[in-house]
Amino acid sequence: MAVFAALAAAAYGGLSSIARTRGALVAQQDRFAAITRAIGGLERDLRQAVARPVRDEAGIMRPALIGRGDGLELTRLGFADPRREASSNLSRLALALDGRELKRRRYAVLDRAPGSVPTSSTVLDRVDGFMLRYLGQDGAWQTSWPPAGADADVLPRAVELRLVLDDLGELRRMVELSGSPYAVAPPAAGVP
Repeated sequence: MAVFAALAAAAYGGLSSIARTRGALVAQQDRFAAITRAIGGLERDLRQAVARPVRDEAGIMRPALIGRGDGLELTRLGFADPRREASSNLSRLALALDGRELKRRRYAVLDRAPGSVPTSSTVLDRVDGFMLRYLGQDGAWQTSWPPAGADADVLPRAVELRLVLDDLGELRRMVELSGSPYAVAPPAAGVP
């Protein structure tokens, strides 16, 4: 009986250790999947940016992409709704850090009426930092967008985003903005 009890205790300890390890691996796998989804979503938002300025709640014209070092607001291609004929397939969204959560705010319309409130969703949690910079048509990096004197419909060539996560450190991605039919192309050499 004593031998059987000792073997059972050893087996239980081993199984308990395996269960804890498996739980930790599942949690880590879930975290990696969440990070992959978040970065994929951020890349899609940026690649679908279009050069469509909007009017804010006060009726003031706002640039197609407004960028700061810690957040941005942009117009992007949205999702066409085949059931509604008279609707735009563009949407306006903002990305910024709120505490330790990266939030995505989406406005229902492009040109907002007074009192317009965006819907908000969490893109990723446990974020310690979110930094952005913008590559201009001249090849120089900017910490804000648009640069002084630029038109409201000029988009950067690329956006670099850096996420600082508590468990993985810093992740960096550079996303080239696509040449959608709405995007403003840089002028050709010698063309005014």
